[in-house]
Parts: sequence; structure tokens; C-alpha cells
Amino acid sequence: MPVAPGRPRPSAAPAPLWRRLAAPAGALVAVAGAFAYVGAVDPNQPGHYPVCPLYALTGLYCPGCGGLRSAHAFVHGDLLGALRDNAFGVVAYAVFAVLWTVWAVRAARGKPLRIDVAPAVLWVGGGALLAFTVVRNLPFGGWLHP
Repeated sequence: MPVAPGRPRPSAAPAPLWRRLAAPAGALVAVAGAFAYVGAVDPNQPGHYPVCPLYALTGLYCPGCGGLRSAHAFVHGDLLGALRDNAFGVVAYAVFAVLWTVWAVRAARGKPLRIDVAPAVLWVGGGALLAFTVVRNLPFGGWLHP
């Protein structure tokens, strides 16, 4: 049916709630499954996970080194242990939780996920990650070693 000029087009019916929440729910299930696996299979026991290639080749800690141990401690409720193993990882868990919540709420309301991050925020985040990586590999950064 043609629409008269100047009149808004009738919008299609919104997708059902279960369909709108399918992607956020799928992402949550995948992340929860990964955390459950790391919580069940202790990365502190050798032979379960591969060694970081950067650490194996150079002896330097990458920003992700200690991430599995951090996730294991986090799953078991040991927040201080998780921070000790990889503090940046714990920050990433919190950022993921916030972003996932925003995504799920917007999806439930039928709105697309739209996250506008200022370039300055990205530069600060990248700089913090770089600083974390450098400091944890310096002699006085031993408190950041996994």
C-alpha cells in the first residue's frame, strides 16, 4: 500500500522479546561457560592450559598473563587473589558486566546497541594498558606479576 507524501511510514511490529534478547543471552552463556570451565579446571596446575607465547619466548609478561588464574580466583570469590594475578583483567570483567547490561537493557527495549566512546577515552584506556604492561615488567612492578 503506497504511503502519501509527507506521512510517516508505518513501522513494522517489533521482534518478540526472546528474539531481541537472544544475542545478549548467547554472549552471556558463552562467557559464563568459559568462566565455569576456568573455575573448574585450575590454571595453577600445570598441563591444563598453554603457556603464554610471549612469556615463553622472552620472559616478559603480556597484559593477559595471569588472566586465567585471575578468572579462576574471581570465580571462587577471591577478589584480592584475582587482582593480584591480573588487575587489568578484573577491570575488564567489570567493564564487560556494565557493557553487557547496557546491551541487554537496550535490546529488551527494542533499541540497537550504540556505545559512543570518545577517542580520548580509548587513548586513556590504551595508555593504561600499555603502562600496566610496562610497569609489570620492571623491577619495581613485581607486585603486578601474576
